[in-house]
Amino acid sequence: MPNQLKDQTSPYLLQHVDNPVDWHAWNESALQKARQLQKPILLSIGYSACHWCHVMERESFTDEKIAARMNELFLCIKVDREERPDLDKIYQLAHQLLTERSGGWPLTIALTPDRQTPFFSGTYYPPTPRMGLPSFAQVIEEIAQYYRKHRQALTTYHLEFDKVFRQLNPTLTAEKLPTSQDALAKAAAELAGNFDAVYGGFGRAPKFPHPTQLELLLRHIATSPTKNSTTVDNNSPSNSPSNLSSSEQMLELTLQKMAEGGLFDQLGGGFYRYAVDSKWEIPHFEKMLYDNAQLLGLYAEAARYFRGESDGADEKFYHNIVQQTADWVMYDMQQKHGGYASTLDADSEGEEGKYYVWSESELRKILTADEWLAVKNYYELTGRPNFDGAWHFNITPDKLVRAAVDLDILQAAKTKLLTARTKRIRPALDDKILTAWNGLMIHGMASAAMALGCDEWTTSAQRALDFVRTNLWQDGRLKVTSRQGFAKLNGYIDDYAFLASGIIALLQADWRSADLQFAMQICDAMLAHFEDEIQGGFLFTAHDHEQLLHRPKSGLDEAIPSGNAAAVRALFQLGYLLGESRYLSSGEKTLQLFAADIANKPSIYASITSALQYREPANTQIIIRPGKSESPQIARDWQRQICANYRPQTSVFVIPTDENNLPDALALRSAKEKTIAYICRQTTCSPPIHSIDELLAELN
Repeated sequence: MPNQLKDQTSPYLLQHVDNPVDWHAWNESALQKARQLQKPILLSIGYSACHWCHVMERESFTDEKIAARMNELFLCIKVDREERPDLDKIYQLAHQLLTERSGGWPLTIALTPDRQTPFFSGTYYPPTPRMGLPSFAQVIEEIAQYYRKHRQALTTYHLEFDKVFRQLNPTLTAEKLPTSQDALAKAAAELAGNFDAVYGGFGRAPKFPHPTQLELLLRHIATSPTKNSTTVDNNSPSNSPSNLSSSEQMLELTLQKMAEGGLFDQLGGGFYRYAVDSKWEIPHFEKMLYDNAQLLGLYAEAARYFRGESDGADEKFYHNIVQQTADWVMYDMQQKHGGYASTLDADSEGEEGKYYVWSESELRKILTADEWLAVKNYYELTGRPNFDGAWHFNITPDKLVRAAVDLDILQAAKTKLLTARTKRIRPALDDKILTAWNGLMIHGMASAAMALGCDEWTTSAQRALDFVRTNLWQDGRLKVTSRQGFAKLNGYIDDYAFLASGIIALLQADWRSADLQFAMQICDAMLAHFEDEIQGGFLFTAHDHEQLLHRPKSGLDEAIPSGNAAAVRALFQLGYLLGESRYLSSGEKTLQLFAADIANKPSIYASITSALQYREPANTQIIIRPGKSESPQIARDWQRQICANYRPQTSVFVIPTDENNLPDALALRSAKEKTIAYICRQTTCSPPIHSIDELLAELN
């Protein structure tokens, strides 16, 4: 019979609803039951697209004997880490403290019933001992035995965690904020020391995209007065060749290798989670909305940057990656109601990657002889297949071979293969709508639309925003998630900060005054419910959130950017646009809170280091008002010319002529008979500028 998860909406929790384990969701009822029974809690955290979560469920959670012992010994709680990142952050950090190793999913952690203090932690465990791991059955017996023996001592165990957790949150210091130029240069030098100059990326396998660090490099090279100033360490483990000597080269090589390799879906578009090897050849096949949101915007901005570089990479390469990724998002991830779904599973039919890979016999059966030859050469399908006897497509690094392939024949082959692939059993879609991740994708789509001039992407972002505003904004607060018409859980700082930042990007792609009002409401709620008014910065959970073991306040980037960094970006952009000193003051206090971290290790605080640029005099807001007697297209042409090149410290807003109900600072930039523009830097705006040539001259 179904367990206690039957009323949940999370696809991950519902995957476990028929397990013989008596799973509970994390809620006060379950915690109270653990206290009453004085049973330790066995907490399992995962997410719907997690391959090893599926494996552990098949091997252990469906086993009647193992489930019976779990039910006897523990109060078992299952958590979707995408719905409850607060719990995931706390217990992943606890895992690192307990084991001195990084965590992951599934996270298996034992808690005391009274204060939910962790006393054991691990990740995946097999059903029988292997790979140097004990069986899961052994693990739960040992945990239960330990709890029985040390139950009294564990009652004060939370005090040790309290002490350590308090030390992990930053405290305000007198450290002076560095200039963005100095901080970006130092961060780039740090990244160079860990750079793989052969295949791009940072560190060894498994390799993750690290979009926040790549954006930092792009900002560094675009705003640095002296390019090619960052030297790659030739003594690093990657045996870096001496010709890779700049941030630009690190960025360009990484972006190209990721997009040409198996990290990118060469047929259907979109990026997978990470590569299991150093060459970006074989990915972990899940596709996450947040990865694609960040990479979509990054590749769009790279297209803008390299468009203006005569010796740079081909702009069309980046444009194609953006186009394919945006198409995949709209086709596979955007739901009929407008919101973007969360993830596509790595597995189909119980096998990882099965949906995406090809045997040679399949390819030959589907393709003509010429098409097979084009695919074989372009994707280097020679020798031994690269994934369990099948091929996962990677573009050949041999540019001469690529140049010899007839691209029309190749495109015909890709169309056939994509059609054939859609007839396979698809990976499961986690269709819950997460506010934070939708904020990231709204930002990515809007940035791509601005960079490459595609109105369809703007419309996609507006549909997602309209869904969030209608369904996830309730009584002046954001909800975390919505599925099947039901929104739940009070939002975290990421929900507010990412959505506010996304709206500001969308306002540049297409101004809607209702969106501006919504951004202001979100920022006001963010200040009211998350800001630490004494120390500065924003706590991850709201002031009225349930009391947990820890309230993080972090500037570190993880798989997604720091919520504090996104808050700073939004507050400075909106603060200067509206002349709102409250927003500017909060942004400044947040940066000051992380001043020591930025100064000491800017590369791992990449987003908040990049956010320094929003407080400096070079940060520019351009307001364009179409002429009352002219076509509004003239104003759009002005914007297009300004945005033709990558200007990371410049925001450009075209406010329609008939928008009259504007905040005071914007109402002063009134429309005239002819198209005009105002250049605003910090709190000072120029007189009206009457021609695009004059405007470009002022900017340059």
